[in-house]
Amino acid sequence: MTITASMVKELRDSTGAGMMDAKKALTENNGDMDAAVDWLRTKGLAKAQKKAGRTAAEGLVGVATRDGVGVAVEINSETDFVAKNAEFQGMVAAITKAALDVQDIEALKAAEINGKSIETVLTEAIAKIGENMTLRRMARLEGDAVASYVHNAAAEGMGKIGVIVALKGTDNGIGKQIAMHVAAANPAALSEADLDPSVVEKERQIQIDIARESGKPEAVIEKMIEGRMKKFAAEVTLLNQAFVVNPDVTVGQAAKEAGVEVLGFVRFEVGEGIDKKEDDFAAEVAKLNA
Repeated sequence: MTITASMVKELRDSTGAGMMDAKKALTENNGDMDAAVDWLRTKGLAKAQKKAGRTAAEGLVGVATRDGVGVAVEINSETDFVAKNAEFQGMVAAITKAALDVQDIEALKAAEINGKSIETVLTEAIAKIGENMTLRRMARLEGDAVASYVHNAAAEGMGKIGVIVALKGTDNGIGKQIAMHVAAANPAALSEADLDPSVVEKERQIQIDIARESGKPEAVIEKMIEGRMKKFAAEVTLLNQAFVVNPDVTVGQAAKEAGVEVLGFVRFEVGEGIDKKEDDFAAEVAKLNA
């Protein structure tokens, strides 16, 4: 039987399944709509896509390293309860491991775990666990060595904050220390040259406005701003920050003393930048029991 686009649309609308899943369900069942619905339900795919509109701002960051390659991956869920679920954690571990073999998030979505694309793995997990989940972002670094660190670890290699740091040279343990520093200090960039110009300009304008409030002459203000911007750069760039392990030296100095150069870093924190909907949990419970 020929499976038409309108049939696929009808099945998608009634079940919330993905387009390819709906088409496969109809094909497997010779166009029988009711049988296709049952097929999707048994596969755990019906209604999964309808959860996609919900805000997923919890979850885990997974990190992994191998042979001079490091990756960080953020996978979100709706609640922290799911992040503590062993099945969800196993999925995060598998996806993070798969990320070591790809270059970007689009390639990661298409990569396979046990013969299924990661997009499909996520869709099936949504249907089974009952929450929206998203593969939000991925980052990859390469160097002579890549160190990693997870803060608030939920399981090995995953937690609420994940950091990877790429180094040039032989890592004698300094890599993990720098990764721990990044987790704690949250630098905005590696060096002054890497700072976002718009961030620098915004800070400069703020400092100018503050200085003018003091009533000092413009010539004096210019010198004040120069000093304040240097201080700002020292506070927000990794190589210029006071090293948390030894505040008497900067991170850059500590790296040099250890015989390495920091090539780059990535710090992912679960849910950062996501607008979270604040739900009234008591009201939700009352509604369920009404």
